[in-house]
Amino acid sequence: MRQRTAVLISGRGSNLAALLAAARDPAFPAKIALVVCNQPGAPGLAVAVAAGVPALVVDHRAFDRDRAAHEAAIQAELERHRIAIVCLAGYMRVLTPFLVGCWAGRMLNIHPSLLPAFPGLDTHARALAVGVKLHGCTVHLVTEAVDDGTILAQAAVPVLPGDTADVLAARVLAQEHVIYPLALRRFAAPAERAVPPPASAALLNPLPGAIERP
Repeated sequence: MRQRTAVLISGRGSNLAALLAAARDPAFPAKIALVVCNQPGAPGLAVAVAAGVPALVVDHRAFDRDRAAHEAAIQAELERHRIAIVCLAGYMRVLTPFLVGCWAGRMLNIHPSLLPAFPGLDTHARALAVGVKLHGCTVHLVTEAVDDGTILAQAAVPVLPGDTADVLAARVLAQEHVIYPLALRRFAAPAERAVPPPASAALLNPLPGAIERP
């Protein structure tokens, strides 16, 4: 049986689109069964609707800064839709221990850096500021610590002369769209359901010559 999966978003939904495209394959072990967004009018909601996936808004502002009540409302929807796996895809809220605990070992996130380097925000500008030669993205399990947890997949991209944060971000985003479906496929497959040891995480490392500048 395909694992019923919810995707939490806050914005454009480009990683959501990549997951939806992968899940169109009947052999893909996860079914995108729900999209939850905390921002009314976010473009990602239209992506979900176009794919025929139930999409709903749980606006955090309606809860008057009560994070517990906001997450309880999200949890109620996840339970109502019989969700088995949660994917964070550009969900711009730091979760409390309550929701993380509800989904311990079953919640994935994608982060735009090669963790453990550059957790948090502004990863591309920070990478350029310190002069790294490789940057990238990571899919990991969510824990109470920000951008922590077992790494399931990573992709590395070169940092090229003349890169700006926006140019580097576009190069990284292209790889996010590759590894998030890959990580979810491996994680949701019955034979792979247990969390793999770090040594078996998927790793993509494209050669610089194979990457076109965005």
